[in-house]
Amino acid sequence: MTELPRRKILVLFSAGAVASAAGGFPGLAVAGAPVMEVARSPDCGCCGGWIEHMRAAGFTVNVRMTDDLGPLKAQLGVPPELHSCHTGAVGGYAIEGHVPAGDVLRLLREQPLAIGLAVPGMPLGSPGMEVGGETEPYEVILFTASGREVFARH
Repeated sequence: MTELPRRKILVLFSAGAVASAAGGFPGLAVAGAPVMEVARSPDCGCCGGWIEHMRAAGFTVNVRMTDDLGPLKAQLGVPPELHSCHTGAVGGYAIEGHVPAGDVLRLLREQPLAIGLAVPGMPLGSPGMEVGGETEPYEVILFTASGREVFARH
């Protein structure tokens, strides 16, 4: 694949064009549902919980398994300090980690000039990281090429 600008990659990834070219995103979208493409490690169980959270919120989620998410994160412009265990794209935005569905819906509704949202690490109590009722406070970060700001606190 030739080098593409990050925004074009996001648009293609979220539209499924990159996925269909690679043959890695099966499934059909439900009319009107936001379609999200997600790349995740086959060895990570919490990713599946987050994907189910997104589907329960009305997203159509197409999943591609990969052992190396680094190149995709770099292409989409996700800074290393914001990395988590899975990476998605929807509506031209990167979604990194355990971002709650409500925050993704707000992002799509407000459409700020940004690369995307991230929940760095794997905070307990975030979607997909529900472990024995334990929770810890965490922030959802809106990131651009030049900065970051808190988008939501949970």
